Amino acid sequence: MRIPRLYVEASLTPGDNLPLPETAFRHCVQVLRLGEGARVVLFNGNGRDYTATLERVGRREASAAIISARENPTESPLDLCLAQGISKADHMDLTIQKAVELGVRCICPVICARSQRIPRDRIPRRHAHWLAIAVSACEQSGRSRLPALMSPIELDEWLADIGTPKQRLMLDPRADAGLSDITLDATGTLDVLIGPEGGFADDELTRVTAAGVVAARMGPRVLRTETAAIAALTLIQARWGDLR
Repeated sequence: MRIPRLYVEASLTPGDNLPLPETAFRHCVQVLRLGEGARVVLFNGNGRDYTATLERVGRREASAAIISARENPTESPLDLCLAQGISKADHMDLTIQKAVELGVRCICPVICARSQRIPRDRIPRRHAHWLAIAVSACEQSGRSRLPALMSPIELDEWLADIGTPKQRLMLDPRADAGLSDITLDATGTLDVLIGPEGGFADDELTRVTAAGVVAARMGPRVLRTETAAIAALTLIQARWGDLR
């Protein structure tokens, strides 16, 4: 049986005994029916795995005795950020889940002209929902670092964010260059911009190109936004990352 992996927002040190947070308790005790002495792996986002055993398992609480720690080697050498035009709820959920599994370091939800609109007062709840999906994807895929999940920003705000020098790439089925024609510079940092359902509006394409974002296509077919994200991240990790 695969050893369950649990994310906890706490300091982890071998030799400590940690009361399990409610979410971790529900998953390993109420869902998986694990009892005292069961082995689990804890992580808190710092890149290390902490082997532990369950102790004092009760109806409403349990603790974990931390035995040892080790560095987790699952992170990609590629500093890859997905800038995803916000799509319909289930499509966005799938995109975030698979982006985490494929090793992105950052996910930035981008508000575009054709994005599904989120009322301002619901943004914190939606962000918390996306974060829970990212945590679950880390638990499933074996990662011990949580990708940075940004709050939604407007496309023009994303374009204006210079930040650390990086290459920026936009998927566009009408682009002259293919993804295989792109050369990654020595920094190994890459932002990938993908439009929402219906793609980018014409004026958005003009502004994106004017900002120096390189357009590239993937094959002869137009892909759905969630398919485009998964396919692009897979090809990029295969070429420059660790899917080799």
